[in-house]
Amino acid sequence: MASFHCYSGDRVLDAQISNWMDWDQSPHTKAQIIDAIKQEDWETLQACMNNRMTLGTDGFRAPMRAGFDGMNELVVIQTAQGLCAYLKQEYPDESMWSEQGVVIGYDARYNSKLFAELCSIVFLNNNFRVHLFGNYIATPFVPFTIFELDCLAGIMVTGCHYPKNINGLKIYWSNGAPVTSPHDTGIQRCIRQNLEPAEDSWNQEALGATELLSNPYKQIVEAYYESLKSQLSTFLEDCEKYPLNFIYTAMHGVGYPYIELAFKAIEFDPVIPVLEQVTPNPDFPDTPIPDDALFLATRRATINNADLILINDPVAGCMAAAEVVKRKYRVFSSNELGALLGWWAWENYVMSEEEPNASNCVMISSTLSSKILKSMAEVEGFSFHETLNGFKWICNKVLEEEGKGRNVLFAFDEAFGYMLSTNVLDKDGISAAAHLASMASYLRSEKDMKLQDKLDEIYDNYGYHTSQVSYHVFDNERIINNIFHRLRTFDDGRKDTYPTSILNGEYEIESVRDLTTGYDSSTDDDKATLPSSKSNQMITFSFSNGFVITLKASRAQPKITYYAEMCGEPENKSWTALNNTLNEMVEAIVKEFYEPERNGLNSTKGKEEELRKVCMYAL
Repeated sequence: MASFHCYSGDRVLDAQISNWMDWDQSPHTKAQIIDAIKQEDWETLQACMNNRMTLGTDGFRAPMRAGFDGMNELVVIQTAQGLCAYLKQEYPDESMWSEQGVVIGYDARYNSKLFAELCSIVFLNNNFRVHLFGNYIATPFVPFTIFELDCLAGIMVTGCHYPKNINGLKIYWSNGAPVTSPHDTGIQRCIRQNLEPAEDSWNQEALGATELLSNPYKQIVEAYYESLKSQLSTFLEDCEKYPLNFIYTAMHGVGYPYIELAFKAIEFDPVIPVLEQVTPNPDFPDTPIPDDALFLATRRATINNADLILINDPVAGCMAAAEVVKRKYRVFSSNELGALLGWWAWENYVMSEEEPNASNCVMISSTLSSKILKSMAEVEGFSFHETLNGFKWICNKVLEEEGKGRNVLFAFDEAFGYMLSTNVLDKDGISAAAHLASMASYLRSEKDMKLQDKLDEIYDNYGYHTSQVSYHVFDNERIINNIFHRLRTFDDGRKDTYPTSILNGEYEIESVRDLTTGYDSSTDDDKATLPSSKSNQMITFSFSNGFVITLKASRAQPKITYYAEMCGEPENKSWTALNNTLNEMVEAIVKEFYEPERNGLNSTKGKEEELRKVCMYAL
């Protein structure tokens, strides 16, 4: 094999290629590397051999192809070996390995089952108990299993809502939450220290008859739906007075059988499926085109005179919805659903407790999400906390608050992720759909209201919140870095000086939080309370009139996304004026902060971005 790579001219690359050829037992990916060598495509080989897939906000994720930076059999085995070694380090009592073990699940994408089996082989060969689901599952069942069976860790093989060529490994710790520091860095260190695969890593015989391997499906499914039913028991009888028709689409993912079980558990009539999209299909034939994906659901809803459309992403972690408003289907934004479900969580708590204690209750949302929960907290008296974006941050904040004896009622992020029970320390599109359906039925039965009516009432009570999300594409990353550098050295190049207003002083900036440098003008010591990262460009500007905007650069491509919101006071009923002000200020921000003519701003994808998020297929 050495002759295939001895002429690259790069000793480091030659060594990496040699390792790959020695270690990889997959004919498919080995052939990809051989083909690149024959074509002397050293640039491609440099990229895929000298870089390694890293642990991000949602775990490990990469295109399915050969190379240490891709999702493939060798890299999956290396990752499992690293996680296994780290668990041994953190839990040196060997009896815990065989008694508690790990849980492994997988979605319906290409190679997901294979990758899950390879992970299982690694752990079984190291005398770990493995709870391997026997069929594809919704992501929430893995963290729930950790909670239910007291596992040491969990792995979900999934590409979430990404295109069909992407797959990944989502890693959960023994607390049931996605891994964060210091475990994330510890796992990656152990991966690097355990790169050579054990000889029997591909040996499928390990999956044969062994008492260390079990399928937890029946036990976990029963426990999950018992938990779901108990969450809604206060309202289920009231919901029966006005049954609604629900259209459901799984977006070619795994959600449909689990939504069927959810509606059966809460004794609702079955959902009406969008037949073209309820069977898992790893090619996702229409979801890359949001208009087509939603058209199928709205057509089905119109034919069946349905009240609501419920949408899950391909692994049922996220949930979106639409409702009939004035004979048209009105798609709710993620922030609007966050407002509705936040109210519902509070209503559930107040109605189920004889003596509600608001001071001991908590709600949480990410920094890119609407501030509606904060406004609710100011009126109702519960606590509100903000985290970095991503459920790994939200879940660990949940654990921190529960450790203080607090009652966490609800959490959400702006990407259609909702948590209505801390039994699942992750976003859960199954329970979110059941809760939204119950809320809609309860409102119609008891209040003669639609979800849109309730949303208006929420804004009337807590203040009107209207948001806008969009992104702009630039020619290269250097321009983006220059834009952010200018914003944080705005006063003649001095450090930590930022714009103080827009539109010639018409709208004043009250505070600035820069999570790239760790600066926050709203704190006593000017230091941000949220973690900062020099590798992530992200600045939030809060204005005195209630307008908040966060500018965040992508690490994958040269673009800046803004997350803008106008937060009105409860007494301000001029909602149209607030919308107009939001639009005016966003336009000014783009013009004054981005300097489009100077920096070659190429395009804006606002409407397309929001629609793609509704379809949970963010490209």
